[in-house]
Amino acid sequence: MQRRSRKFDAGISLTPMIDIMTTLLAVFMVTTPMMTSGIDLELPAAGRSAMTGNDHAIQISVDSAGRYYLAREAMPLNDVVARAAAMRTENPNLTVMISGDTHADYGAVMRAMGRLKDAGFQKVGLRTQIDNK
Repeated sequence: MQRRSRKFDAGISLTPMIDIMTTLLAVFMVTTPMMTSGIDLELPAAGRSAMTGNDHAIQISVDSAGRYYLAREAMPLNDVVARAAAMRTENPNLTVMISGDTHADYGAVMRAMGRLKDAGFQKVGLRTQIDNK
């Protein structure tokens, strides 16, 4: 009986991996700005440096009519706090950035901050823009 000798190609083709990585990069570049953007607000001006939050912060917005938003979805304050608390179970170090419109009721912004503090969030900030005056 004669044995057949087979040659195996042990090389790794990088082309499929490069294609996959390019596709993933494109998907993340398109979706990341959507995850961190909220509704359009006129932020209050405060000082020479603005608090903008980081990419891993939960973005909560209060518009001029006093409505609450988590990212771009409007919902009651209790639902905002419940969803934020659910997100915190995945990452206990999450921070919360509240964006209050310049014309928003001060009480509505502070109510959101108080409820988040009561829910156990230690890092709650208020977003502002740079004061150019």
